[in-house]
Amino acid sequence: MAVHDPAHLEAWRADVRQWLASVSSPKAEEVFAWGEGDPRLAIFLSMSHDEETAYLDRVRKYRRQRFDAGYGAIALPAEFGGAGLPSEYAVAFADEEREFAVPPSSEIISVTTGLVGAAVSVFGTPEQREQFATAFLRTDLLCCQLFSEPGAGSDLAGLSTKAVRDGDDWLITGQKIWSSNAQFSQYGFLLARTNTDVVKQAGITAFLVPMDAPGVEIRPIRQMSGPSSFNEVFFDGARIPDAMRIGDVDAGWKVAQATLGFERSSSGSGHRRKGGTSADLVALAQHLGASKDPVVRQQLADVYVRTRLHAAMVARVARATASGDKPGPAGSLGKLLASDNMVRIGNAAAGMLGSAMVADTGEWGQFAWAEHVLGAPGYRLAGGTDVVQRNIIAERVLGLPAEHRADKGPFSELSRS
Repeated sequence: MAVHDPAHLEAWRADVRQWLASVSSPKAEEVFAWGEGDPRLAIFLSMSHDEETAYLDRVRKYRRQRFDAGYGAIALPAEFGGAGLPSEYAVAFADEEREFAVPPSSEIISVTTGLVGAAVSVFGTPEQREQFATAFLRTDLLCCQLFSEPGAGSDLAGLSTKAVRDGDDWLITGQKIWSSNAQFSQYGFLLARTNTDVVKQAGITAFLVPMDAPGVEIRPIRQMSGPSSFNEVFFDGARIPDAMRIGDVDAGWKVAQATLGFERSSSGSGHRRKGGTSADLVALAQHLGASKDPVVRQQLADVYVRTRLHAAMVARVARATASGDKPGPAGSLGKLLASDNMVRIGNAAAGMLGSAMVADTGEWGQFAWAEHVLGAPGYRLAGGTDVVQRNIIAERVLGLPAEHRADKGPFSELSRS
C-alpha cells in the first residue's frame, strides 16, 4: 500500500471525514458574544465525581467507535495491534477530527490510549497484550500514570518507590503524586526502584498495578482552583504478581522513555480549550473600556504575538512528526510558550479587573477569570516544569554547558536530603 503517496493520504482523509460524519456532526462555528453562555475560563475542569464519570463515559463511547473503525492506534505498528501508518496519518486524523463535535479528550484518556496502551503493545508479553493492549487502546479499561514522586521533583529517574521480589510476586512500598484521574482508573502504570546498586536510570522496573489491590490507597488533592483531578497514591506493601511486570527487570527506564515518546505520535485530538484566550482578554478590555489604555494595549499585543508564536511552534512540531522526524527541543519551546502565556493572560486580566476578580460582583465573565488565574501556575509544572524546559533549550538549542551533575554514582550512594 502506497502510504506515502499524497493521493493515498487525501483519499484516506476523505474516508475519515465520511466516518466522522456518520458518528458526529460538523462543529458549529464559535461566535463569541459578551454576556452569553459559559465564559469557560477554567484551565482545569471542575466537575463533581458523578459529572466527571458521565463525561468520561461519553468520551469512552466515542473512543470505542473510533477504535473499532480502525482509527484508534493509527501510528502503532500493525504487529502491535495498530494501523501501521506513518505519523502523518495520525496528524491528518487529528486535523479532520477537530472539525467535528466529538467529545474532547482528557488526561486519563490520552494516558490510557496514547501511552499505556502503546507501551503494553510494544513491551508486554503475548499474554499481557491479549489481556490489556486492546482493552486500553479501546478504553474498556482506564490506566493512570504513576511516575512522579514528592521527593524526586522533576527528576523522574530519582524515584524511590520500592519493588522487592517475593517469590512470584513483588511488594510495592512508596508514594506517587500528581496522578491525574487515579480515582477513575482500573490500573496504574507504575515505575518502581528494583535495584539501588546501579546508577539511578538502570535500577527501575515498570509494572501494571490494579488500583483496587490491597495496600493501594488513593487520596485526592484539592487544587486551589477548585477541582480534585490530581491524586496522591500510597503503596503499603501492595503485592503485585510478576506477570504484571512490563518489560525486563531493571529495564523500566527504557520502557518509560519509549512510553513518553508515544505521546507525540498517538492518534488523539485532545484539543480541549484550556482557560482564557487572547481573544477573551481583548473582549474583557473592550467591555471594561480599557482597550485604549496604552499599558493594556501593550499587554494585549504581547499576549497576541505570543499566542501566534505558540501556534507556529505547534505547527512546526506537527510537521516534524508527520515527516517522521523527532521534534527535538521544539517541543520544549512550545510547552514553555504555552505555560508562560497562560500566566501572562491571567496577570493581564487580574490587572484590569482588580477586586472584581476576587469578589464576585455578579457581572458576567469577570469573577470567572479567577479560575484561570488559579489554574495557570499548574501548567508550569505539568508535563515537565518550566525549569526543565529551559534547561533543555539552554543545552540543546543554545549549546550552553550542562549543569553540574552530582548524581552519577549508584542510587544507594546518592544523597536524598
